[in-house]
Amino acid sequence: MSRTISRTATARLKQDFVRLIKDPVPYVRAAPLPSNILTWYYVVTGPKDSPFYGGYYLGKLEFPNEYPFRPPAIYMITPNGRFKTNQKLCLSISDFHPDTWNPAWGVSSILTGLLSFMLENTPTSGSMESSDATKKRLALESLDYSLNDKFFCELFPELVEEINAIKKEQEENEQKNKLGRNLNDQAQSLNSSNNSLNSENWFFSLISNVCVMLAVAAFALIVKYVFMSSLS
Repeated sequence: MSRTISRTATARLKQDFVRLIKDPVPYVRAAPLPSNILTWYYVVTGPKDSPFYGGYYLGKLEFPNEYPFRPPAIYMITPNGRFKTNQKLCLSISDFHPDTWNPAWGVSSILTGLLSFMLENTPTSGSMESSDATKKRLALESLDYSLNDKFFCELFPELVEEINAIKKEQEENEQKNKLGRNLNDQAQSLNSSNNSLNSENWFFSLISNVCVMLAVAAFALIVKYVFMSSLS
């Protein structure tokens, strides 16, 4: 049986959504489920100067019925190398710390704080350590991961189009690079054939010269023999 959502929580979350649309948080998008305004999904797009650049990271906010007087639970869904997936994150803006929660904070404040903490290396419950190389690899893998997620595709169709455009460009670049590699291989093969042909031509030229020299020597011996025979 579904619980009744309080009017206060509903009104506040609708207000937060309007504010978020008018004044988006950099690198983050968020939207509630049409069927349940207490459940939100967000997407962090990796900032350019971070190892998350190029990545799309889906996460979830679970708001309590007492919002805005109690904070939400925060989850990260997409593998990212900074947070463990599908586990509650211990942040000052999450339900791990209701004592530090400020009812004046809204969804924008939550997302801003989450992004800031994601770009740090401070450990906490739900966080993890990984190398920048791992984060960059996961950023690339996040494109396919996002396209295979139901909620990502339903709630963020504009990001689906963005990712498809990126993947198409990547495929075109890969085809160009493959063509370039094939042309380079063909050029090297042709150059090798020319070198081999030049070596063979040099060898035949040497043999020809030797044959000519031998023929001249033989002719000289014959002439000498004939000359000596005539004298005798």
